[in-house]
Amino acid sequence: MINAVGRPQSILVLGGASELAGAVVARLVPERCRTVVLAGREGPRLDAALEAARALGAEATTVRFDATDVSGHADFARDVFEHFGDFDVVLAAAGVLGDQQVDEHDPASAAAVMAANYTGLASALVAVADRMRHQGHGRLVVLSSVAGLRARRANFIYGSSKAGLDAFAQGLGDALVGSGVGVTIVRPGFVVGRMTEGMTPAPFATTPEQVGEAVARAITTGAAVVYVPSVLRWVFLVMRHLPRAVWRRLPG
Repeated sequence: MINAVGRPQSILVLGGASELAGAVVARLVPERCRTVVLAGREGPRLDAALEAARALGAEATTVRFDATDVSGHADFARDVFEHFGDFDVVLAAAGVLGDQQVDEHDPASAAAVMAANYTGLASALVAVADRMRHQGHGRLVVLSSVAGLRARRANFIYGSSKAGLDAFAQGLGDALVGSGVGVTIVRPGFVVGRMTEGMTPAPFATTPEQVGEAVARAITTGAAVVYVPSVLRWVFLVMRHLPRAVWRRLPG
C-alpha cells in the first residue's frame, strides 16, 4: 500500500512502452516503488522499458495488453490483479498521436486514434476501476493533454480523443469518491520526446522527465488535476474563452 509519506510501492502501467510512463517509473522506483507491471503490446519498446525498470532496481515484469481489445479488458483486469495482488497506482499511459493530415480524411485512421486514446482506454479503466474498488485503496493516474481542453484545427482528431478521455476520467473520479480510490488527471502541454520528434515545440513545452516529476508529486499530494508545466492552467483559462474565429486562426 501507499506508505505513510504518500509513496506507492506498486504500479500497473497501461501502455508500458510509453516514454512518459517510463519517466514516471524512473521517478517512483528510487522512492521504494518496487513492483512494476508494464502492460502493453509485445515488442522492442516494451522490452526496453522492462530493462530500464529492472536497472533501477524494480521487480518488473510485462503482461500483454491492447487498449483497443475491449473484449479482453475484463479478463485482463481480473488476471493481473489476481496474479500480482493489489496495486497502489494504475497509470493509464497508452495512446497515439496520429497524423492529422491523414486522419481527417480517413475514417479508419480517425477511428483508430479514438480507440487507442479514448474508447479503448476508457473500457480498460472501467475494468481496472472495479478491481480497485474491491481492494479499497489506490490511485488511478490518467495521462490526458491540454489538447483536449479545446480542440484546435491543427490537431482536432487527437484533441477530441483526449477530450473524451479527460471527461471520462473526471466522471470516474466522481464515481469513485468514498471508495478509497482517487483519480488524478495529468494535462501536459507539448512534450518534447519520441512521439513529437521532428515537430516544432509549442510554447510552454515540457519533457517526459518533468511529467514524471509532476505525476510523482501528484500521487503524494492526491491532486485531482495537474498541468505540466503548471502555468498552462492559467494559459488555458484564457485560451478556452477566445472567440472561435480567433481560435481557428491560431497557428498549428
